[in-house]
Amino acid sequence: MFLTISTNGTAARPATDLGYLLHKHPGKAQAFSTSYGTAHVFYPEADAERCTAALLLEIDPVALVRRGRGKGRGGAPDAALAQYVNDRPYAASSLLAVALGNVFSSALRGVCAARPERAAAPLPLRVEVPALPARGGPDLVRRLFAPLGWSVTADPVPLDTAFPEWGDSRYVRLLLESERLTLAEALRHLYVLLPVLDDAKHYWVSADEVDKLLRAGEGWLAGHPEQQLITNRYLSRRWSLTRQARERLELVRLAEADDSEVEDIDNAVADEPETEGIDVADENRTEGNGNVLVDEPGTEGMDNAVADGAGTEGVDNAAADGTGTGTGTGTGTGTGTGTEEKPTPLAVLRREAVLAALDACGAARVLDLGCGQGQLVQALLKDARFTEIIGVDVSQRALTIASRRLKLDRMGERQAARVKLVQGSLVYTDQRLRGYDAAVLSEVVEHVDPPRLPALEYAVFGHTRPRTVVVTTPNAEYNVRWESLPAGHVRHGDHRFEWTREEFRTWAAAVAERYGYEAEFTPVGPDDPEVGPPTQMATFTITTEREAKAA
Repeated sequence: MFLTISTNGTAARPATDLGYLLHKHPGKAQAFSTSYGTAHVFYPEADAERCTAALLLEIDPVALVRRGRGKGRGGAPDAALAQYVNDRPYAASSLLAVALGNVFSSALRGVCAARPERAAAPLPLRVEVPALPARGGPDLVRRLFAPLGWSVTADPVPLDTAFPEWGDSRYVRLLLESERLTLAEALRHLYVLLPVLDDAKHYWVSADEVDKLLRAGEGWLAGHPEQQLITNRYLSRRWSLTRQARERLELVRLAEADDSEVEDIDNAVADEPETEGIDVADENRTEGNGNVLVDEPGTEGMDNAVADGAGTEGVDNAAADGTGTGTGTGTGTGTGTGTEEKPTPLAVLRREAVLAALDACGAARVLDLGCGQGQLVQALLKDARFTEIIGVDVSQRALTIASRRLKLDRMGERQAARVKLVQGSLVYTDQRLRGYDAAVLSEVVEHVDPPRLPALEYAVFGHTRPRTVVVTTPNAEYNVRWESLPAGHVRHGDHRFEWTREEFRTWAAAVAERYGYEAEFTPVGPDDPEVGPPTQMATFTITTEREAKAA
């Protein structure tokens, strides 16, 4: 199997710089041992105006069979001859892609100490592959390469030129040309797409193939129109690996859209797996900015008053009684004797308030926007009145924990039909979320940068437009009652703001007016006569007149 890479140059920028970029000297013919044969690199032409590097892979059929252990094309027990007589020595495939990755590993990474400026700049490139298996034909070849900036020529190879009536084979002669790509980008395209077009791999596809795919696909695969086909074929249609790859690619796409790093998008929860049966203290949730949305207060070392059923023995629940001064009766003056009934955690009170609001509006199909680890989704599933529940979060880690919490893999068919977890950002419109009765934004808005709030408002109230929207957020005035919260601090380091009651009502009234809703306000938690409740909730309901106009 064989491919060539050519470039043009001038006296000032000689084409022979290709040798520096590939880390292979144009004046030498070099051979490299691989697991399946020998890879040769040589230069049929090399001068200032034009330089061509050729990669030739000589296959050892016996080594291929021995290492393949019966896997791959021609590896079936009843096809012993086909293990040795096949197209592997002649047609570009995963074998050539692996050789390309091994022989040109530095070039794939874009590393060139001798000519760093050339490695980072686009080159006039011409790639030729005389025999490329293409399951899907020339049309698929063009669909894969053209969106990446290549001019594509894919000519079918006839089965036999002496018998044209036999038609074309599944092989094509491939010519790719571009002046917009760096050499590293070109090599990464080939590394992924050659085995995709062959649609067969000569080795067992394991979990590390996902990392290989994402490394080689960095910068282009997340937005490729054929992303699903590429991931399916590259990972040999292994469903679990394909799902993992696509989830990670979606994070990349969201991060690029947000001009953020993936780590900033998917930081809702720690990497450590959650202990089954124990709720994480403070309901971790995420929103379109991908940051942790935590229950009150999130400062390290604080008491776990609002832990969501964490069940830590001896935890100080003082804050839940509204005072932060002890485990008293809720009046703010008791010291408690340890025999009194513990107050209900604020996280539980908030969920109960949200469920009551959903019940009052008669919602059956509900969106939990910023569902985090699925506490509210879990509560909704326990009530048969909610027939369809969609949990939306930008963090795949949070969704994975939510899936475990809900035991989706063990859930009965009827129950599983009621719930779905969806990855998405709340500051972008999403057609999948339209047509639902109600949406919940529980402890979400305070994690959005104020300049981005209008985008969230439009996405939820203007585009998704459920009949009812329930919003909860901390009451900044109540912060003085948190004894362990330093003065002037917000309850969690990621909170971009915390509203007073007046500020929240002003925001809610403006949103309601702008999008045709009416807002009603409900305190959540002990309603302090001076500073109000720890959590404030607004229930938005579409007005009949405006809804009629919208319809």
